[in-house]
Parts: sequence; C-alpha cells; structure tokens
Amino acid sequence: MMNSTKTVGSDLTRSMLMKGNKEIWCAVSDDSDEDAMLDHYGNDFTAYIVSFYDGQFYCNHGRAWAFAVPIKIVELC
Repeated sequence: MMNSTKTVGSDLTRSMLMKGNKEIWCAVSDDSDEDAMLDHYGNDFTAYIVSFYDGQFYCNHGRAWAFAVPIKIVELC
C-alpha cells in the first residue's frame, strides 16, 4: 500500500507557484492556515497571490502575508 500525503493549505499555494501558476486566489492571514479560512464577517481577507519569497506570500498589490490558502470562488445563481 502506497503512503500518499495530500498537499494542502499554504504548502499547496507554494507548490502551485513553483509549478508556474499565476494569481492564485487565496484566503490569507498572518497567523495560520486555519485563521485564513475562518469566516471574517464584514472583512475581505482574500488576495491574488503572485509570488513567494523570504518566507512570505505576496499579492498582486505587493502586500506580504505569512499564510495563503488557495480557494475557489463560484458565482451563486
């Protein structure tokens, strides 16, 4: 039986950037992956992540984040 581990959270975002993905929509936080995914009622804690260096994720506006969890946003009809 093969032991496979799933890449998730900020690790997944780093992996996606290394594979050449651009502008990854993410929930972001400076505390943890779990905090990034909490419901922040009335706040917008999401960003397009475009790079990772010096231990930080950077969004398309140049803001640095410690944690960035890829998310999928879909239209509600």
